Amino acid sequence: MIKTLNETESYKLLEMNYIGHLAYIYKNRPFIAPITYYFDKQRNIIIGYSAEGHKITAMRKMNEVALEVAKINSVNDWNTILVHGTYQELQGSEAKAYLHDFSLGVKDLIITKEHKKLDFINQFSSKIAKDDVPIVFLIKIEEITGRMRSN
Repeated sequence: MIKTLNETESYKLLEMNYIGHLAYIYKNRPFIAPITYYFDKQRNIIIGYSAEGHKITAMRKMNEVALEVAKINSVNDWNTILVHGTYQELQGSEAKAYLHDFSLGVKDLIITKEHKKLDFINQFSSKIAKDDVPIVFLIKIEEITGRMRSN
């Protein structure tokens, strides 16, 4: 049976995961990229970071984005959500503070869910070259919807 998740169920799926698929538009074409994210429940925002590249260039030009998160056990047992929001790039000390929140939040999720001990941010997110400064960004949540299927 397929059913619509209510807002509480949708937010719970977002909160209990840290990997999603970011959708954005570049040159009038849709793109999707996997990202590591942290959902900050108190501020109702998604925190992410990336090296300079295609998706950052695209989101700077068109800041409307979507994030899909799914928990799939089988063809008949899954939950998925779609978040619509706006991209906001951070700078300086504000970016560092949010990156700190991101790293602590994702680290706690991995310890809780996967029982792994992590010490450094690069153990659970995309590699950024040593000399590169990560681009820290927020997705300000405008809407969240979800569906599920269970036996």
